[in-house]
Amino acid sequence: MAYLLPNKSLLAALTVCSSLLLGTHSLGAAVSSSDDEGTLIELSQPATRIISLAPSLTEILFAAGAGEHIVGVVNYSDYPAAANAIQIVGRHDLLDMERILQLDPDLIVAWQSGNPRASVARLRALGLTVYIAEPKQLESIPSHIERLAALTGTSIIGDQAASNFRRTLATLTATYRDTAPVSVFYQVWDQPLISAGGSELINDIITLCGGRNIFADIALVAPKVSIEAVLARNPSAIIASGMDIERPEWLDDWTRWPAITAVSNNNLFFVPPELLQRHTPRALLGAQMMCEQIALARASLAN
Repeated sequence: MAYLLPNKSLLAALTVCSSLLLGTHSLGAAVSSSDDEGTLIELSQPATRIISLAPSLTEILFAAGAGEHIVGVVNYSDYPAAANAIQIVGRHDLLDMERILQLDPDLIVAWQSGNPRASVARLRALGLTVYIAEPKQLESIPSHIERLAALTGTSIIGDQAASNFRRTLATLTATYRDTAPVSVFYQVWDQPLISAGGSELINDIITLCGGRNIFADIALVAPKVSIEAVLARNPSAIIASGMDIERPEWLDDWTRWPAITAVSNNNLFFVPPELLQRHTPRALLGAQMMCEQIALARASLAN
């Protein structure tokens, strides 16, 4: 019996198609990756039923190409739009264990500092596989995209997303690396007055933009501070977030303190909180906005 041998072009095309299919979801192949606690997560095949325990981790999973495999999320997992259709398994700080078990996940992605440690321990005691994530710097975001893509068999998509993220980050770094420093007060909320400490993503973004977080010396993620402390540290820019996409009215309360350099130079800025306070690929959009605002403050100081 004679066999027809495919030509080289056809073989090449078949190879590419096979690679794409395997990269999209490599069923049957064992996968592994380490989480932020140094635990090696090993699965006999890529995860197909995933539960995300933080809105930011839901976004990262979608960026990694695993969105269609997410079967459960916590409240406020609203981006991208497809996340709104996924079943809710509680809040990040109050998980519905019964519902989680009913969904029969083969991978749970948990937030190290946001999910109750006792709940995470219970999930593991029940035999569930839990990947712990705590993105604290911008560079940790693409790392998680790659690691989760490895566990979900979507590395072609995830690796490309991570590469794009790093390329944009490198451009921002090169643009603002040698700029004059600008002291910045980042305001999360007004009552109580909450800022960002030195071990948090927002501090990393301020530094990227050539800024200096006036509360970088505080190790807490979201420290409560006083008006007196802000006055004493006299920031050249005040950047607020608030609760939604609208500029918070309380940002203008600082006009009562004209001695603050940020106020006298009209450097009162706003960035939507979901672009800075969620540790996701969209943090780069928030970083770009913040860098432009700090650049405006820098220019005002030079005049």
